[in-house]
Amino acid sequence: MTLELELQTLWTALVLYVLAGVAAIFGVALQRKPERTVLALLVFGLVLHTASISLRWDRLGHGPYITMYEILLSNVWSLLAIYVLAYWRIPAIRATAAVVMPILFVMMGWLLMTSPYEGHLPATYHTVWLFIHIGFGKLFLGSVLVAVGISGIILLRGSRYGGERFVSLPDNSRLDELSFRFMAMGIIFETLMLIVGAIWAQDAWGRYWAWDPLETWSFLTWLCLAFALHARVAYKVTPQVGALMVLAVFALAFLTFFGVPFISTSPHKGAV
Repeated sequence: MTLELELQTLWTALVLYVLAGVAAIFGVALQRKPERTVLALLVFGLVLHTASISLRWDRLGHGPYITMYEILLSNVWSLLAIYVLAYWRIPAIRATAAVVMPILFVMMGWLLMTSPYEGHLPATYHTVWLFIHIGFGKLFLGSVLVAVGISGIILLRGSRYGGERFVSLPDNSRLDELSFRFMAMGIIFETLMLIVGAIWAQDAWGRYWAWDPLETWSFLTWLCLAFALHARVAYKVTPQVGALMVLAVFALAFLTFFGVPFISTSPHKGAV
């Protein structure tokens, strides 16, 4: 299989994602409900995206987790897969596509600017613990992304522009409850990610934890998420404050996943 076919399949998927995002944004702006169209475009995009990843996996003989291109490629796929599942199962959050898709547009643009050529596969990556570690990380980030979409609606609803466009959605307390549930799922998945990552580190480098940059920032993200959940339960913060904390957690998680690999010089740097 050629790189050209793989990229053509990916570009087609990205076009479908963009069309879905544009439809969602215009749906909110014009107070329409193109939900079936958005869902169909996202599902067809995911099918083609999956085909592109499969072609690359078959061509290179390893999963998409080595270079920054592959990390972005697989994370755009996993984030959308988790979001589409939530979009399909929870009709109340479908307007959040207008918030979530622009975030993913940034990642898609970044993906297109990175080199699609293969990288070196380290010996430490030949372990099942890596797959489990990466899987829990993707579930964590996907869960928080859904919460970000809900939080965006809560914050936009407080503005003059957004108030009238989200009047048909559940009230802020209900949306805040949904956001809290996804954040609670997120801390479960991130905790498992850290535990499995420690097991992988012991297998790969003979130590469970060394406070290298990626480990340190991952733990800081966990602390920020734990604080956000604790504050919501213990201090009964308003939905708006809770929404801001969700955004802060996602921003920190995003920097950890996609910023630290650029600056880390440790063996555990995330992208090679």
